[in-house]
Amino acid sequence: MTLHGGGGAREASVSSPWQPASCVNRFPPFSVAEVGPRAVMAELGLNDHHQNEVINYMRFARSKRGLRLKTVDSCFQDLKDSRLVEDTYTVDEVTEILDGLQTVVHSEVESELINTTYTNVLLLRQIFSQAEKWYLKLQTDISELENRELLEQVAEFEKSEFTSSHKKPNPEMVKPKLSPLHDGASELLNKEIARLQEENEKLKTRLKTVEVQATNALDEKSKIEKTLRDLQIAQGDQKLNTTQEISELENSMADLKCQLEKTLQDSTSSQKSLEENLVSTKHELLKVQDQLAMAEKELDKKFQQTAAYRNLKEILSKKNEQIKELRKKLSQYEPDD
Repeated sequence: MTLHGGGGAREASVSSPWQPASCVNRFPPFSVAEVGPRAVMAELGLNDHHQNEVINYMRFARSKRGLRLKTVDSCFQDLKDSRLVEDTYTVDEVTEILDGLQTVVHSEVESELINTTYTNVLLLRQIFSQAEKWYLKLQTDISELENRELLEQVAEFEKSEFTSSHKKPNPEMVKPKLSPLHDGASELLNKEIARLQEENEKLKTRLKTVEVQATNALDEKSKIEKTLRDLQIAQGDQKLNTTQEISELENSMADLKCQLEKTLQDSTSSQKSLEENLVSTKHELLKVQDQLAMAEKELDKKFQQTAAYRNLKEILSKKNEQIKELRKKLSQYEPDD
């Protein structure tokens, strides 16, 4: 937040349990003890009319500051109500919550700073417009905006004007605006203020819509991340099961390979044994065939030497001679072609 008054500005911190050390104000808070002898000086060196105008502006600034601080407090309260519903959170979830809160608070503070800057410009515009009516040229000293002594003086002036319970209201303080030189300028200024107020309301409505959308987006992001983690866990289990199945298949293949090698070795040895047996069987077969041939020859020789064989041979020779003679006779009776 930024406080403006008397041409000066200072930063004020927003208290939060999550606020890091880097968020501490660059300017230390003002105190009565630091003001010292200036504490008795509650005036700004202006006449009563101008001092009352300063008081009206400070009242306006305090009101806007209070509203914005309530908005920031509501951001934290909304976060507590919508997100802090669990007992424990992971580092990623806490980081996500803080990032969302940072986005909302950053947007809120930035909107207030921009609006305050524009408000100060409008205030200066009123003053300069009135000066131009009288052909005056006003000058400002920007370096005085960070004058420590003047800032402390403004702080003490604010404290004396708004915290004193016995302070009597000044009738001059009820005037809300500068006196214009003619009604036309006042009417235009009032229209501009109304337009700015309407635009401010629209921006607030839009900001609330954006906050709701951001909250919904964060919730959707949390759901998607949870679903992704569940999928990763499921994929990890599936991968583990697949690895176990692959290991079992590899072991089965190794066993089958060992059995196949053993069977191949047994088959090779059996084949060699069969080949040896086949060779020996062939040798024995050839030997038996030779023995059979020799036995047949001896049997034929012995059979030819028997009387029955000789008689049968003589009978066959006689029959052959008879067949030849019968063919000759038959050929004599057959007619010539």
